Amino acid sequence: MASENTFVVEKTCPICMKETRVIKTRSRLVVEKRDEDLCVHYKGFSPYYYRIWICEHCGFAGDEPTFVNRMPNKHREKLWEFLKHKDLEIEFAETRTLPDAVASFLMALTYLDIINGPASKKASYNLNVAWLYRFGAYKDREQEYLAKAAELFDVSLSKERYPVGGLTDNAAVYLIGAIYYRMGDFEKCTQYLSRIISDQNVRTSEPKVFDKARDLWGDIRSNKKSSAKK
Repeated sequence: MASENTFVVEKTCPICMKETRVIKTRSRLVVEKRDEDLCVHYKGFSPYYYRIWICEHCGFAGDEPTFVNRMPNKHREKLWEFLKHKDLEIEFAETRTLPDAVASFLMALTYLDIINGPASKKASYNLNVAWLYRFGAYKDREQEYLAKAAELFDVSLSKERYPVGGLTDNAAVYLIGAIYYRMGDFEKCTQYLSRIISDQNVRTSEPKVFDKARDLWGDIRSNKKSSAKK
């Protein structure tokens, strides 16, 4: 089915090595707003529904870099050993519902667990699931996956060498703080934001990150003042 926001291409699955149809999103999308935790709201469409590609033959799921970049042989062998007897042929559908989109991320997380994938990628996937639930106004589920994302980003900072996935270590620290802000945990949020604001090197080297942290800190102070007046 044709879509003004998506189109279908064929890619080679990195696990079964067969050609599979996957969905790509068009780049010309209208941004309506951005949330503190970097979630972007687009007009009438969300590309997050289609971030994960799924092989229609073996059922492997991952983001575009996972499909197009070379996968270590040990990872491919481990995943193929897991999948080859599962008979997980997936019915291809160009349009995804919220449950479809969430399921795609949970599948991708399962495969990351099998190969002990990086915490940063697991964090990113969990954050994306939280955003999907935000779009659907499922507050409890959103909070559940925000908490998982914050914990995993924290783990990644101690175990991985940044930059990772387009984030510097300072940007990741800000993001953790922003996630706690969305969760309403202002105490933990300020703990992370203070690491940015108190570091003058960040102000010089990453002014956008510094300004985001400072602005969010200001929002917290305003919220506290409003609560005190009430």
